[in-house]
Amino acid sequence: MRHNFFYHLHPPTIPKKQARFRYTLGAGGLAVFLSLILLVTGILEMFFYVPAVEQAAESVQTIAYLVPYGDLIRNLHFWAAQFLLVVSGVHLLRVIFTGAYTPPRHLNTLIGLGLGITVVLMDFTGYILRWDEGIFWALVTGTNLVKTIPLIGNTIYRILVGGVQPGSATLIRFYAWHIFGLTLVSVVLGVWHIFRVRRDGGIAAPPTSQRESRKRIPRHTLIQREVLAMLLAGSALLILSIFSPAPIAAPIITGTSNQGETLAPWFFLWIQQLLKFGDPFLWGVLVPSVILIIFGLTPYIFPSVDDSELGRWFPAGNRVAQVSTGLIVVFMIVLTLLALLSPET
Repeated sequence: MRHNFFYHLHPPTIPKKQARFRYTLGAGGLAVFLSLILLVTGILEMFFYVPAVEQAAESVQTIAYLVPYGDLIRNLHFWAAQFLLVVSGVHLLRVIFTGAYTPPRHLNTLIGLGLGITVVLMDFTGYILRWDEGIFWALVTGTNLVKTIPLIGNTIYRILVGGVQPGSATLIRFYAWHIFGLTLVSVVLGVWHIFRVRRDGGIAAPPTSQRESRKRIPRHTLIQREVLAMLLAGSALLILSIFSPAPIAAPIITGTSNQGETLAPWFFLWIQQLLKFGDPFLWGVLVPSVILIIFGLTPYIFPSVDDSELGRWFPAGNRVAQVSTGLIVVFMIVLTLLALLSPET
């Protein structure tokens, strides 16, 4: 294999046991692959998308129905974004449930969490860019949550939407954040994250003297596995994009009573369900913030895994972190299911 830049992104060799798919789940490589698909399809969509309230929804319909292969490009962009959210979440859970956040990897865990938050924000801003009736909850309820923050809520809201209520300035600002601001942040954090993986010694594994097996695989074998995983994932994504179109709805008409979609995007359904419990600041802002803080502090407040336990699922040394994370995940899943079973009326 020719020694190119991509080749040298990988360490010369890695432990064979920790290179197995059932340990890594391929989440890191798939996240990079999906990000590249989003970049390419997003650039292609920019040639036809118009970030103006009078034309945004119509331009999305033009892409979907009139541009040659535009529907396929848009569907690929949409589904890659959804899968990236899932893969990013799986990657974070894998790090916690294998104890791979222990020093010196604790900083990289924070970087990865920041990258995951950026992915959610990019998905949210891209969702708004449709500017059709399907984004009603995200546009109104989602942005109004910012107002509930004491002292600074109204100021942040006006900065976010560009005025006292959503309008043309909102669409322009979300477009700018989606295309430039958040993309730049994700690139910086992504490069930093990959750099730290190499600097921190690659995949988490016990010291050589404590390993059950000292067998290692060369990087060209790892690259072959990654290419195969990308081909399989790409094929599945292509098939799904052909047979399952991305959501599309009627344009928002300014000055009329909007009775659009009352469900949040799927990744915020659990927050929508929380809002039914009462105070919007407590349930819609404070509780999600506390959950993020717990994830961010996991490498610092929970016990670290002993070196001999690295490289395996559910090591005994971090049972507390596993239980707390598991409870949070179950909590979010149950709330999401409740939101789907009892939608807003």
